[in-house]
Amino acid sequence: MAPLIVDATNGNNGCKRLGITVFSGGRLVRLIPNHEDDKEMSALKLFFEHRLDADPLRARSEWLDIVESRSLLWGFISSPKRELIRSVLNTLNLEIVKRARPPNVFDFASASVGNMFLAGARIFTGSFESAIYLLSMICSIPPSVSVLPAINSNFTHHISAGLRDGSTIAGQVAISHPSAPTALPDDMQVAPALTAADHDRIEDANLPGSLPALRRPNIAFSKEDEEDLPARIERMWYINPYGHEIAPTANPKVVDALAASDTVVYSIGSLYTSIIPSLVLRRVGQALGTQETTTTIRRKVLILNGKLDRETGPAADPMTARDFVAAIARACVESRRPELVGRDEVLRDYVSHLVYLEDDRGLPAGGPAGGPVVDVEELSRLGIECVSVAGKVVLGGGAERRPEVRYDETALAEALEAIIDS
Repeated sequence: MAPLIVDATNGNNGCKRLGITVFSGGRLVRLIPNHEDDKEMSALKLFFEHRLDADPLRARSEWLDIVESRSLLWGFISSPKRELIRSVLNTLNLEIVKRARPPNVFDFASASVGNMFLAGARIFTGSFESAIYLLSMICSIPPSVSVLPAINSNFTHHISAGLRDGSTIAGQVAISHPSAPTALPDDMQVAPALTAADHDRIEDANLPGSLPALRRPNIAFSKEDEEDLPARIERMWYINPYGHEIAPTANPKVVDALAASDTVVYSIGSLYTSIIPSLVLRRVGQALGTQETTTTIRRKVLILNGKLDRETGPAADPMTARDFVAAIARACVESRRPELVGRDEVLRDYVSHLVYLEDDRGLPAGGPAGGPVVDVEELSRLGIECVSVAGKVVLGGGAERRPEVRYDETALAEALEAIIDS
């Protein structure tokens, strides 16, 4: 799915100023208004956030219950909206059935219902922007908020990452949270595991000769306890199905939204698979840079992740807050002015404020077990203002459910408001 940009033309989540653009990973359902007394809105949020069972057979059964209107998830969703949603999901289901060529069949395990709806709506309307609009309309997302695909295309776009050791990883899932494709259950197994050479002999929707790594059904994954990358990610770029580097142009509406903004927020999310894919697009870096005479953007706020992940490791050489800023700056200047890569003076052009999570002692929550280390003095010397935000202890994901510190939503909103109003 294309990365999404949230353009809050009349404010969002308590932000008082006009013209705020948020670079986001694309969780559209999080924009659904929270109304405790509105049972249908709560049910819609629960429905679109739901993931199917991790077992392929149970997931398929659960999916059929949804499209046949037998699932309990439909409770409190009115008949007009239910039938509209079902028509989209059934469009997708028909496409899945048409394309099934055993053993190459769709694996529903851990699939997100919201993502399935967007996929079906894109097929139904022929437009990804229309799919976003339809979901926004159904979920009553305020008209003051525009959600824009960073690349306005019906074709799949893939990314690749280059590591410091010279190796390359193709595909978002392989970069962020690799997992082997979920095997078919024993009673459905009709062929041995596929080799790279087998892919071109299978009738599917992929072009012959395209990279096998980009064909895998990577729906089931976990971001918990993933193996470290062998080295840090140095660079990220787009590739075509054959692995060749390409340079897509950003959606013109995204460029226009940036031109009308005075604040840009790099939101919490996976750095190299959620944020930077939007920044490396042509025209985005030019729209963001303060050296461009036409820019109206006064504040560029990076909300630092509360913890490190596979993309920002390895554990032996984790990224610091300064490294996050440098990665953003590199993504913005590399295609236009490669001679500026690694120059300290350009960092302030693309990040003016850094918001970071503090621990219960009021210190940066960095270190091996926490988030990126924040050197406030060094960042201040570079012209980047650092703002600390109190955290709260919650139970993390995974089987062990370890306690971890996350941003307090109220404190984070207040910090952003203070920056925007400054």
